[in-house]
Amino acid sequence: MCCLFLLMVVGACAQASESVLEHRYRPLAGREPVDLQATYGGQVLLVVNTASKCGLAPQFEALERLHARYGPQGFSVLGFPSGDFKEQEFEDEAQIQEFCTLTYGVRFPMFERVHVIGERATPLFRDLAAGSGGSVPQWNFHKYLVGRDGRVLADWGSRTDPEDPAIVDAIERALAQPAPR
Repeated sequence: MCCLFLLMVVGACAQASESVLEHRYRPLAGREPVDLQATYGGQVLLVVNTASKCGLAPQFEALERLHARYGPQGFSVLGFPSGDFKEQEFEDEAQIQEFCTLTYGVRFPMFERVHVIGERATPLFRDLAAGSGGSVPQWNFHKYLVGRDGRVLADWGSRTDPEDPAIVDAIERALAQPAPR
């Protein structure tokens, strides 16, 4: 019994230290999946579930400003389109890409259309929820801040502006941390 308990504790500790980035996703309208850990490991990330037809879509502009402002310091916004909330995302990924680029000037990385809630949630969003203590998106534009070590540092709901001082402060604090070796 003692050994079983010890194995459970060791397993839980190992799981808690794992990066949420241990996944592969296709770039929006792309063919080849990107290894998130290999590509973005060591960076500070703001992972956001997006929706082009949502009333909160103007947040794309603020997300792009954050990406441009902090990108040279090792920061990136990663967008994951989803139609989980009232189907407010286009089905066609090329249409999503065109809309985001032409309407809001999005240049930060956008990935394939995914599910972010419920049983169909992709592994990344399940890991983000678990890493944030169970916080799942309640609507489009939920934001998860991921540290250089690949662990969730904080999350904010949909209505929190991406340039809210709390988010900016958290990004700056995360960027001040050294990259893991």
